Amino acid sequence: MDRFSIYKFRLYVAGDAQNSMLARANLQALCDTHLARRYEIEVVDVFREQMRALEDGVFMTPTLLKLEPPAARRIVGTLSQTAEVLLALGLPPG
Repeated sequence: MDRFSIYKFRLYVAGDAQNSMLARANLQALCDTHLARRYEIEVVDVFREQMRALEDGVFMTPTLLKLEPPAARRIVGTLSQTAEVLLALGLPPG
């Protein structure tokens, strides 16, 4: 990955559920810290877009999909373990 790559994420949430809100905040903080201005986050509420979630194979929330750059990745949970999330997304720690 070069340092100019734009990272695209899709976060599936369940409305304003506590875990969904926590995942949103954790993803935003992670991106602000580790990908300064090199990311796009799309948030999809499964209550409003059930078919889209099913098409992406999302059966639990919160679920994060890393769409770009390749390779695609999927993480389920609140994203609170930053080091593990970075590793799962294929991002360098620190």
